[in-house]
Amino acid sequence: MGHVNNSVYLRWVQDAVVDYWQSVAPKEAVARHLWVAMKHEITYLKPSFLQDVVVADVVAEKVEGARAFFTTVVKRGEEVVSEIRSCWCCLDATSLRPVRLARDIAARFVGD
Repeated sequence: MGHVNNSVYLRWVQDAVVDYWQSVAPKEAVARHLWVAMKHEITYLKPSFLQDVVVADVVAEKVEGARAFFTTVVKRGEEVVSEIRSCWCCLDATSLRPVRLARDIAARFVGD
């Protein structure tokens, strides 16, 4: 049908969440942690196409242990085309095992 599929939306969300993390977390925390998507729930409101210019706005809802929950709203101009709720797991960049964020980092992360 010509519109983007789930994989494109998930790439947009992944890029937006990682950019969000890198913009609010200290450089040391960014270097020590990786994020892996655990769950995405996409609500499609309007079709979107590859040639569309879209913007993804990310809101960190909460952090629980090694998990973080986000809502990402994808817009084409002022028009909302989709809303994505996602859950991510924080990993230690060296061991690749789940790790809790320090409280001060989590507060900064969600407190944006």
